[in-house]
Amino acid sequence: QVQLVESGGELVQPGGSLRLSCAASGFSFNSYGMHWVRQAPGKGLEWVARISSTGTSTFYLDSVKGRFTISRDNAKNTLYLQMDSLQSEDTAVYYCNIRLDKEYWGRGTLVTVSS
Repeated sequence: QVQLVESGGELVQPGGSLRLSCAASGFSFNSYGMHWVRQAPGKGLEWVARISSTGTSTFYLDSVKGRFTISRDNAKNTLYLQMDSLQSEDTAVYYCNIRLDKEYWGRGTLVTVSS
């Protein structure tokens, strides 16, 4: 079965950096584009970034462009999100997401940006 397991979230000060990981299994990872989506406290889901199956194409939410970098290692079946210059508005639970026969989600990892 499809499994997505996020990790790497923690408390970080404004201006700091974090790298999130998403370990994927149960499907042919190198055949599909992947997404990061976040949910801030009390708000709805917000798409953050997408990467193509080969990693050659990436797309970002305007507010994270130039600060976040999505990448993948197809040999390790792992998706990453490098987050730099973090701001309080980036506080959220971050999920990796794939759309196959339906949408699959991990349990998420909490990123808290606060001094």
